[in-house]
Amino acid sequence: MAEKRTDRRTLKTRKALCDALAELLATKELHKVTVQEIADKADVNRVTFYKHYLDVYDLYDKIEQDVLVELGLLVLRLEELPPEKFFSHLIEYVDENRPVFRMIFSPNSTGQLREKFAKCMEGLYRQLEAEKQNSDPNGDKLRFQTCYRAQGCIAVMAQWVQGGFTEPRDFIAKIISELDTNTGKYITASQKTKR
Repeated sequence: MAEKRTDRRTLKTRKALCDALAELLATKELHKVTVQEIADKADVNRVTFYKHYLDVYDLYDKIEQDVLVELGLLVLRLEELPPEKFFSHLIEYVDENRPVFRMIFSPNSTGQLREKFAKCMEGLYRQLEAEKQNSDPNGDKLRFQTCYRAQGCIAVMAQWVQGGFTEPRDFIAKIISELDTNTGKYITASQKTKR
């Protein structure tokens, strides 16, 4: 029984540290953030920080890994849904993880996590279109089209996050869904005319 409480406390501490770094990255570059600042913002001491992470970069890498795994699993779970429902769930996830997404879309971030998120979305789009069209997922035209499609969705999310989440989730999900649906129709039509 005590072990479960320790696990819960450990998870709570790690989340506080992750949220603290994410908040700091909204205003500072990663290489300027100190362990002491993270510990202070998370309301823990430096020793507690070092029980979980080697340094600031280790914490950032762990956040990146966790987010990519969660996003990948979410995308795989939702890929069969119609676009409006897919984006509704995705936007809900972004909204529920505001500190992390502020970090991802912050100009002070390294940009690596945003790029990996984009690659995940591109890969999903490429695979879905290739299956739908029974074509090569590595074809040049499809590669560029799916890059455009993924980057467009991410740009709208970034605008929403950087704007302080002022618009309702449903509004953002609908905008992305409409843009994505129209882009998807164009890609499908262009693949058919290619033949």
